[in-house]
Amino acid sequence: MSRVHDALRRAESVGSPAEPPLAAVEAVRDPEASAHPVAVAPQTVRASQDDGPLAEAISMPYRPAPESHLLDLNNSHETPAEEFRTLRTRLNHLQTLQPLHTLIVSSSSPAEGKTFVSVNLALAQAQLSEHLVLLCDFDLRRPVIHNLFQMDRAPGVSDYLSGKCRFSEALRRVEGANLYVMPAGGPVKNPLELLNTRQARLMFEELPKHFNWSIFDTPPLLFSADANLLATLADGALLVVKIGATTFDNITRAMQSLCENNVVGIVANGARASELYSKYTYYYSKAE
Repeated sequence: MSRVHDALRRAESVGSPAEPPLAAVEAVRDPEASAHPVAVAPQTVRASQDDGPLAEAISMPYRPAPESHLLDLNNSHETPAEEFRTLRTRLNHLQTLQPLHTLIVSSSSPAEGKTFVSVNLALAQAQLSEHLVLLCDFDLRRPVIHNLFQMDRAPGVSDYLSGKCRFSEALRRVEGANLYVMPAGGPVKNPLELLNTRQARLMFEELPKHFNWSIFDTPPLLFSADANLLATLADGALLVVKIGATTFDNITRAMQSLCENNVVGIVANGARASELYSKYTYYYSKAE
């Protein structure tokens, strides 16, 4: 974990960003696994888009809301896309070393970029033709993914987990990408109770049969226990920190709450264009 702490201390020492948030990643790997890399083919057989509940999902065009900072699927060479492809590549490599198909994305506090990272990571993964990807809004307290994609909030996660709809009815298929989105669904009085049900556990067990990656946007770790519970169900957790905003103390507390063994990486969000690698500067436009 020393690499993680070194990266976080560097991130904390940098000033606040002036430009729209970008992602830079420090991946965490098991040192023994990296010393003896053995490619292991996933044992789960995944369905195609023409099978079962995926075929019944509602299809919708990709219409990101203005100022949503989502990746442009028609412009794959801009710098944010490069950063998320780097993150995608490292996670896909980790997937060859360990079972890793369900991933929660969280942060220690609000406004650190967890939704920005989870949505754009899902978009980057879905650009690979062999990958079916599910993006779930499990932030049932303050959901925003339905707004970013300009879709209805319900039916969604809460409706499926409470038995009000079928899995296929809670799904939306994004046209032009191998991406499925499950919005948060209708409001619930106690999200933690809903997540701590047999239906939620079964959902996490079944998703790898249909999707190569299932990515879950969750509430901040230090403001509710939702993400801590979901981390026990998922294969791994990704922690988002904001350069110049997230304190080292909050990062430490968040890591401890996740039980560090389940954290597969840390994303430093909010880097300035000048702080990214020089090889990406060619792709920057004046508008950015």
